[in-house]
Amino acid sequence: MSKQELSVPGRTDGVAACCPRLLTAPLDEDQAGELAKVFKALGDPVRLRLLSMIASRAGGEICVCDLTPAFDLSQPTISHHLKLLRQAGLIQSERRGTWVYYRLVPEMTDRLAGVLARPAGEPLPESAGAAS
Repeated sequence: MSKQELSVPGRTDGVAACCPRLLTAPLDEDQAGELAKVFKALGDPVRLRLLSMIASRAGGEICVCDLTPAFDLSQPTISHHLKLLRQAGLIQSERRGTWVYYRLVPEMTDRLAGVLARPAGEPLPESAGAAS
């Protein structure tokens, strides 16, 4: 794994094992750094669209040859965006002959959802400046 790739500690143990929810405990420095890499990868409209196209594809995967025509960008630019999504741990790829096929890593999107989710039935923490 490269230094830029996001490690997913506790991937097999579920979301709760790898990181706290934002509303239940503060993230430590390492957790915040790891999550920031993923959110940075998602912070670009092209990458969000690519991720959406990959995730919503029937059969769970899509060929790069089907992704590139959807954008008014060069093939190397699309490849760069896909590389960043892959390094963030959001997608995986597999080369088959000339073409590369991409698929979502559902454990990562589940992790992000778990980090951002408010535990069921629990109220939001009260802000210090809230009027009573």
